[in-house]
Amino acid sequence: MDKKVILIVEDDPHVGESLRLLFKKKGYSTLLASNGKEGLHVFRQEMVDLMITDVVMPKMGGLELLEAVKGLRPETEVIVISAQGTIEKAVQAMKLGAFDFIEKPINPRVISLLAERALEKQTLILQNRDLRSQLADKFHFKNIIGRSEKMVKIFELIRHIAPYDSSVLIIGESGTGKELIANAIHYNSPRATMPFIKVSCASLSEGIIESELFGHERGAFTGAIASRKGRFEMAHQGTLFLDEVEDIPLSTQIKLLRVLQEAEFERVGGNKTIKVNIRIIAASNRDLQEAVRNSTFREDLYYRLNVVNIKLPSLRERKEDIPFLIQFLIEKFNKKYKMKAKGVSQRAMNLLMDYSWSGNVRELENTIESALVINAPEVLDLQHLPQEIRDFKEEQEVIPFKIGTPLEDMEREMLLQTLKATKGNKQKAAKLLGINVRTIHRKIEEMQGKPSP
Repeated sequence: MDKKVILIVEDDPHVGESLRLLFKKKGYSTLLASNGKEGLHVFRQEMVDLMITDVVMPKMGGLELLEAVKGLRPETEVIVISAQGTIEKAVQAMKLGAFDFIEKPINPRVISLLAERALEKQTLILQNRDLRSQLADKFHFKNIIGRSEKMVKIFELIRHIAPYDSSVLIIGESGTGKELIANAIHYNSPRATMPFIKVSCASLSEGIIESELFGHERGAFTGAIASRKGRFEMAHQGTLFLDEVEDIPLSTQIKLLRVLQEAEFERVGGNKTIKVNIRIIAASNRDLQEAVRNSTFREDLYYRLNVVNIKLPSLRERKEDIPFLIQFLIEKFNKKYKMKAKGVSQRAMNLLMDYSWSGNVRELENTIESALVINAPEVLDLQHLPQEIRDFKEEQEVIPFKIGTPLEDMEREMLLQTLKATKGNKQKAAKLLGINVRTIHRKIEEMQGKPSP
């Protein structure tokens, strides 16, 4: 680990040298300047972590130097010292960004402690800046691949809404990138340095979801041996992402609505009201309006969440993005696994473009990763793809019906032919028909025992 660099700017040679020796013995690299003008010159030439400067000096005073240093590199911490300490000078120094202001004569123990604290603060600031930079890069729009008109419109919408605190509802099939969009909104917003907390509502049972969201007090229920913060408290000042929000029980939806309206709640088993300041982003792979009509989702909660609506297209609806996605994924896995794949053959690309990606981008990503890891090809070709993709042929079939055919018979035949085309995969059939899987199961049960038309 590199030594921290301390610049001492002091016109009294005895004081300056004493400080230099003190910090050198403590393991720091030290630089010495005899006035503000010389100190600014040294600062411009060297990477200084901490500057300790006198106030009254010839050519350039300490406060003027402080202002210049903060203008050049704000992350550099500055401790101001003076034999003529006044409240006015101390206040001015702090307003200009000084870490602290102390009077002469200097107590070696005090200034050593101040220097240590100032450098700790600087380290935290730099680490936070680096982390923010990494997060911003990870969740930058460049990592949400899409040049289709639909995706370009979504990027424009995200850029427009990110600075505001409006609730956002993201609707899209599984694997379309709802969490990635939520991350992009958060990390391009003023809350970017604050927590981004995710809750997968589908994975939480009705018995524990309230505890997970709102926390609980000790003894609130069997097994609650200690008080615990919920996700809302964890997300304070940041963003809470409620994934698969349609799976929140109705009893919990009432409490969630209160938080959205009043920005307050109580932990399970507690009576203390907790205030929070958070942004809510919710996501669902189902049409919540249908859930409202079916009385499984509260209408008032739906409108609270659906201030801004983002509907993510399936990969089938933006096939022109597939070549760009594949190239991005190849570059990603080349870097991750130290591979040298150059691309995809034209016949493999044609098949990947034609395939019906029921799992959307996630399924495409898994397919590319698997093909590269198993085969390590220079050029990804047909033989490297999974058998189900190689066997796939997109059939544009027409099912003829005579005029006057009963609607019930038409519906039945449509369902049977779709199941045949998807080789009995009810999930894929449901997506092609635009209905719920449960509806398919129910209709199959109704058809049992009835002859085909």
